[in-house]
Amino acid sequence: MTDPGRVVFLSYASQDAEAAQKICEALRAAAIEVFLDQSELRGGDAWDQKIRHEIHDCALFVPLISAHSDARHEGYFRREWKLAVDRTADMSDRVAFLVPVVIDDTSDSRADVPERFRQVQWTRLPGGETPPAFVERIKRLVSPELSQEPTWAVRAAARVIAAPIAPKPVPAFWRAKAVLVATIAVLVVALGYLAVDRLVLSKRGAFNPPPHSIAVLPFANMSGDKEQEYFSDGLTEELLNSLAEINGLQVAARTSAFSFKGTNTDIGTIARKLNVGAVLEGSVRRSANTIRITAQLINAVTGFHLWSKTYDRDLGDVLKLQTEIATAVAGALKVTLLGDVAAKVELGGTGNPAALDAYLRGLKAARSMRDTKDLPAAIAAYTEAIRLDPHYALAFAGRSVALSTAAAEAETPAAVREGYDKAQADARQALSLAPDLAQAHSALGVVWEQGILDFTQANDEYERALALAPGNARVLGNSGSFAANMGHFDAGIAALRRAVVLDPLARNSHYQLGLALYAARRYQEAVAAYGEVIGLTPDFRATYSDRGLSFYGLGDLERARASCETTPDDWGSQLCLAVLYDKLGRHADAETELAKLRAAMGDAAAYQYATIYGQWGNRAKALEWLETAWRLRDPGLINLKTDPLLDPLRQEPRFQAIERELKFPS
Repeated sequence: MTDPGRVVFLSYASQDAEAAQKICEALRAAAIEVFLDQSELRGGDAWDQKIRHEIHDCALFVPLISAHSDARHEGYFRREWKLAVDRTADMSDRVAFLVPVVIDDTSDSRADVPERFRQVQWTRLPGGETPPAFVERIKRLVSPELSQEPTWAVRAAARVIAAPIAPKPVPAFWRAKAVLVATIAVLVVALGYLAVDRLVLSKRGAFNPPPHSIAVLPFANMSGDKEQEYFSDGLTEELLNSLAEINGLQVAARTSAFSFKGTNTDIGTIARKLNVGAVLEGSVRRSANTIRITAQLINAVTGFHLWSKTYDRDLGDVLKLQTEIATAVAGALKVTLLGDVAAKVELGGTGNPAALDAYLRGLKAARSMRDTKDLPAAIAAYTEAIRLDPHYALAFAGRSVALSTAAAEAETPAAVREGYDKAQADARQALSLAPDLAQAHSALGVVWEQGILDFTQANDEYERALALAPGNARVLGNSGSFAANMGHFDAGIAALRRAVVLDPLARNSHYQLGLALYAARRYQEAVAAYGEVIGLTPDFRATYSDRGLSFYGLGDLERARASCETTPDDWGSQLCLAVLYDKLGRHADAETELAKLRAAMGDAAAYQYATIYGQWGNRAKALEWLETAWRLRDPGLINLKTDPLLDPLRQEPRFQAIERELKFPS
């Protein structure tokens, strides 16, 4: 100890380590020396002697009181409390020496807390959040020379609301002055807390999130190796999905929740942007065969901690751990659990640690990909997970989605067919292992819709996925987009608006909504949705051409042109400009844009050529290209039933024949 008499000793139960760390950091930032024992393994003579020495010499003893420090939880903190109480026996300033801090909703009448602690005013710092007024109070208690009053006056301010403990007689004049100073000191501290509360409330405004709504922030990687971040991110996503399986719980989707990663955004701001009433955060520490997860649930409206716990498990127990955490969170939020939560949370998972690791690597690669050249890494990782655990349904579903994405961008018809065949096989295998796995039904729906153009089968799979996972934003997005393409606009747009609620900061949720609104001829609303996309990701090129076509639908040709010319090298903008320039009388420029598109895409854009010729009024050419698209099974045909650009062709017998062949569900 470098400066005896000026050190604050923080005593805490191991489950409250994060709260203790927050308080410690706040005090140290004010140049207050703090003793915080963070050893994982305590005990032994050497440890006992050091702790006795620290408690004997410290200026203040700060016990953290919580549900974890009751009589049912034995721990070394109980020895520390006894040593502190013993020290007060011969101290004239024994009350000022003790500064109990409550970090949850523990009552100040709890019987198992030492009597000495209950004779002192308790400070409440939910979750360890430490306001400046508390730091200032501690600074004055450990540094009397900072005060403008005599030391005894500062001590008096610290003892208010404490039971009197046989004080030595003091002249009446000094007693009166002490009371006055103590009262002033209490008012200053109280006003400090009030100012903090008012500041917090003013920031909150009229924040009224839906009940039982939660965001799961990326858990911090505490493994000491940045390369392990895929593991903490992946576990966070799996936990998020587990919570989304609980009926009555609204869970912000991954894309929005993870958008705050690496920022210092405060919980209140995050909650407002995601419109949630609670936030779950924590950390992951992984060793060779074990894992430690620390999680804490915060009421985003009040800032109070609702629940926190540290879990130490074998890596093979991660599935059961997800269930345990999800159930605890639901309990803290007072959500009624319906059915077997474990059966839902653990569905399709694995107990093989190596398979889990490979799956999370695949998940990371798929989530972070910029284009299709990044897909082989994801597919390889999923394949490794399947090799290690052939019954890992989630890994089959993940690989199916990756294979479909790659197939959609393949350069030859043979490669497209091969990719979708493999994707279908994986989705079917996932369903044979876990028939109620929503991700597998959604993956198979993508294959039926995009790879095979069997919209009846796709409809069945999407409906089943939505029934199984109504709170999954990705499932809502896929199902809603498909419904809109099939002409079921009310149902599709409702599902997509729900996806936006769950994933408000995700580009894709707003973009899919924009496409559906455009197909429904609700052009002004589509423009607004695309505006949200541009606000979130200005470099997402497809948005400008799609917004341009929405302006075109409104008859606002100049704004349509300006939007499409923003990204002139994008194939979508070339389609848009080919249509617009012809409408503006710039026929040569329109032909140039079509030539650019054909040079880049060849017959792969047969459907798009049909839309251009249809808008030019060349119905014969449009129908010719539409028949080519049908022969090639062009995925663009998904849009045939609702695409506004094809409206000039809808009464043509050849168009209607193709529409019948596609067998759109009614």
